[in-house]
Amino acid sequence: MSTVPALFRHLVDDAAMFPPGDLPLTEAVAAHRVHRQSAYADLVGVFVCTDEDLMKVAAEAARTGPGPLEVTVVITGGAGGIEPAVRYGDRSTDVEVKAVEVRLRNEDDLSRNALRVVRTCDDCLDEENAFVEIGLDGAWERALDVVADAGYAAKLRTGGLDASLFPTEGQVAAFITACLDREVAFKCTAGLHNAVRHTATDTGFEHHGFLNVLLATRASLDGAAQDELAALLASRDGDALAARAGELTEDQAAGVRRWFTSFGSCSIDEPRHDLTTLKLMEAV
Repeated sequence: MSTVPALFRHLVDDAAMFPPGDLPLTEAVAAHRVHRQSAYADLVGVFVCTDEDLMKVAAEAARTGPGPLEVTVVITGGAGGIEPAVRYGDRSTDVEVKAVEVRLRNEDDLSRNALRVVRTCDDCLDEENAFVEIGLDGAWERALDVVADAGYAAKLRTGGLDASLFPTEGQVAAFITACLDREVAFKCTAGLHNAVRHTATDTGFEHHGFLNVLLATRASLDGAAQDELAALLASRDGDALAARAGELTEDQAAGVRRWFTSFGSCSIDEPRHDLTTLKLMEAV
């Protein structure tokens, strides 16, 4: 039996190499191997690396073993970088590429950029998935339509190293609603490594909580209006959020996770400790 409840299984993708963690590659791969062998292994998702680091990650995976490392590859150079990363994964015995993540960069024509990305994915993806980061500016919903029509997933940036990279609770609510209306699964990245919404003491940035996002997704599935989602996303009451999460059935949890698939975090320990503090997961 897993010690990790269904709502949180494989929720946290290991993005230890990314800011602000910036763990060196060799340490990040070794730490990921430890996480995947731990008592809380079912909390941990795939290892996240860039296409520029993929070969080095494969070499380190071969050295640390056993078995291939499951990875999601962040494409740094646009649609043209998708196929080389996927083909490398096809040939490698040391990494298994589970998905690619691609950011749309041409904000003046997001939908055309999205079409170029999904056509490239159509040409080279087999079992792999694609998460398309469409942003929340310009005609982002039209770009999401393109992603939905192609059957791929979306990616939402929920923070970063600048305050401008943190969307408001209203924007996150709009994104969740738009994805679920189109039956598009999504993941989140950056700034989401704590369970509950809070203000960072060192930067003053307003961080979303992954528990807030999970519950807002459930609320949207249950028919809640967008302003209700925004209120859930704004809540800082950890005990109330934990109680609400604890009341979800396994089927309700599975419904949430069908659509909110995971989030990337530079720390596995921070979300794990938050969940144990809130008594949503056993301390191991």
